[in-house]
Amino acid sequence: MTPRAQRIAVIGGGPGGLYAAALLKRLDPDRAITVWERNAPHDTFGFGVVLSDETLGGIEHADPVVYASLRDEFVRWDDIDVVHRGVRHTSGGHGFAALGRRRLLEILEDRCRGLGVTLRFRTEAPPVAELCATHDLVVAADGVHSRTRRTYADAFGPRVEEHRNRYIWLAADFAFDAFRFEIAETEHGVMQLHGYPYSGDASTVIVEMREEVWRAAGLADLDVRESIDRAAKIFTDALDGRALRSNNSSWLTFRTVVNDRWSHGNCVLIGDAAHTAHFSIGSGTKLAVEDALALTASLHEQPTIAQALRAYEDERRPVVASTQRAARASLEWFEDLARHLGRPPRQFTFDLLTRSRRVTHDNLRLRDPVFTASVEKEFGCPPGTPPMFTPFRLRGLRLRNRVVVSPMDMYSAADGVPGDFHLVHLGARALGGAGLVMTEMVCVSPEGRITPGCAGLYTDEQGAAWRRITDFVHRRAPGTAIGVQLGHSGRKGSTRLMWEGMDEPLPVPEENWPVVAASPIPYKEGSQVPRALTRGELASVRAEFVAAARRAAEAGFDLLELHCAHGYLLSGFLSPLTNRRTDEYGGSLEGRLRFPLEVFDAVRDVWPQDRPTTVRISATDWAEGGTGPDDAVAIARAFAAHGADAIDVSTGQVVSDERPAFGRSYQVPYADRIRAETGVPVISVGAISSWDDVNSLILAGRTDLCALARPHLYDPHWTLHAAAEQGYAGAGVVWPEPYRAGSRRPQTGRSDAPKPRLSLPG
Repeated sequence: MTPRAQRIAVIGGGPGGLYAAALLKRLDPDRAITVWERNAPHDTFGFGVVLSDETLGGIEHADPVVYASLRDEFVRWDDIDVVHRGVRHTSGGHGFAALGRRRLLEILEDRCRGLGVTLRFRTEAPPVAELCATHDLVVAADGVHSRTRRTYADAFGPRVEEHRNRYIWLAADFAFDAFRFEIAETEHGVMQLHGYPYSGDASTVIVEMREEVWRAAGLADLDVRESIDRAAKIFTDALDGRALRSNNSSWLTFRTVVNDRWSHGNCVLIGDAAHTAHFSIGSGTKLAVEDALALTASLHEQPTIAQALRAYEDERRPVVASTQRAARASLEWFEDLARHLGRPPRQFTFDLLTRSRRVTHDNLRLRDPVFTASVEKEFGCPPGTPPMFTPFRLRGLRLRNRVVVSPMDMYSAADGVPGDFHLVHLGARALGGAGLVMTEMVCVSPEGRITPGCAGLYTDEQGAAWRRITDFVHRRAPGTAIGVQLGHSGRKGSTRLMWEGMDEPLPVPEENWPVVAASPIPYKEGSQVPRALTRGELASVRAEFVAAARRAAEAGFDLLELHCAHGYLLSGFLSPLTNRRTDEYGGSLEGRLRFPLEVFDAVRDVWPQDRPTTVRISATDWAEGGTGPDDAVAIARAFAAHGADAIDVSTGQVVSDERPAFGRSYQVPYADRIRAETGVPVISVGAISSWDDVNSLILAGRTDLCALARPHLYDPHWTLHAAAEQGYAGAGVVWPEPYRAGSRRPQTGRSDAPKPRLSLPG
């Protein structure tokens, strides 16, 4: 094969840059590779580095010499200690490996020298444009403050977000016997210590707190040495009275770096220059080393540099995005630490351990079954009962488990009348074992439909059709509750069926019906301009909700949910982006809440007192100037004060130019906050896809119920199968008699593990 990338410049002599240089040189000894590092050899501003077994496995296969050197240096331990309010809880089986960052650099520098890589320390790299002109490849490993990224900002498209906590990297001259998290509740606010050993006689110690706590404690007014001494006194129990030492340490705020692209011409970003992930999941060095492995492998496999850089980014970007989502969840958990503190001690520890969603109930049960069982017992799980199969009560309704079939619009009704499709759709999911099955949004008037295929409850014929469905559920799926979600489409009405063009007006103009809203603002370009409702029309709409609620009660529904989310009519009143009214129904949040609360009160008055009511809200509009988390807490608190039994916490779909941060369980933090700050039960939704997620979220105290949509489209019997896969056969889920023969999980074939990413001869 024609030689490629023979002259390579590496900017930055951290672990990522050095390891990339060593691998590239080892793969082709004829390459001329130069590393520029402005600092002295093995100079560093940190202390310990944690690497996972997965990363070490990749290193072992790619460079056994480096692996052998690392293996001899590593300190290994299994336990995590969490100390909260004077009580320590320990969870084992986690498998950490750490070494000093300085020693890691020494090993990599020695390996580079042995392979013939040119190392230029105390030397600023030439301008990147000059390097690109004189080299075949430029690897930019120049860190979070990357000059390369700034130089080519238009090409890389960087976005840097600064977060709310202050932290400082320190060290202690003794070895913790576990990864230790310690919480200090001071008169100024909550502070936390993260500590772990990196040698037989030294530990990394990170002290972290909110910016306002840091300032209130006077740490901002002290010099760094004085502030470190103050921190050591605060955590004197954890440190056993020992001092903390610094290495050019300073109080920092973490920056999340994201780039639209990682390469420009023959220049490529790796490590912190390309992406950062919060230190609380220990991923910075790990990501940089894995970047180096993937870049080297791609250059080895692809015929051109351009193709190799594309392949490298295609391979790494999904992995990095997943890690950054986990890191953000962990970062935000620590930023909001104060609102987690009231949980029972073991649940608090479980919540901390599962904060990033990388550790879950199921794998924690494998790692440390004794600790996990103690959390389950404290929570109230009967022996052998997964958390998802514990009962939950809302007013007079006892749900036998915590699984909800989330409302999903089916667009399959005729003149608002649910037919055989709805009977089979909802009936199948009721037979599937969920504790609660919700209808789609059922519209309170013909004009309140989203599409011509939407179901309604504005005629007696529709009420009778719904009665047929609730009767089936109660008769053939005893123990499963069925709830109705009432709503009005508002400005998002009079559109095509989803699969014909979601949110698009009906194709025949004369078939469109007029739409109404809080204010005359169309949903998007090409949408109808809605008519702002008058006071008289508000009263009429309220009466339509009341009539629908009466029919829902007569139809036998067990629970009623008021739809105040996703930009439909009541949601449109709540958001400042869609409510520009100047009367008492607009302006402040109190004014914007007025009409939704009037509707809720009117519905609650006619709904049977023993049956619960819930409210679905959008906790954020994902748009500047819209509803945010603080507003969501206030909205939830207001509905709870008016008698709502639970808040169903969704997000977005209020404005068409939203920018949601999708990811696994991405909406749960909003529900968690509402639950913690208001005390009202919550239903969590949003990319909750596995029974392990459900168990984890319930047991951690982040939610009371989990609503799943797409998983129930994929598998109507999702809850039954979750029970079978966990070996559970208790009262929390019951197989219908005709299905009982299928209650054991079918056997599956074996699949081989993937081969190592890069293997080179020793």
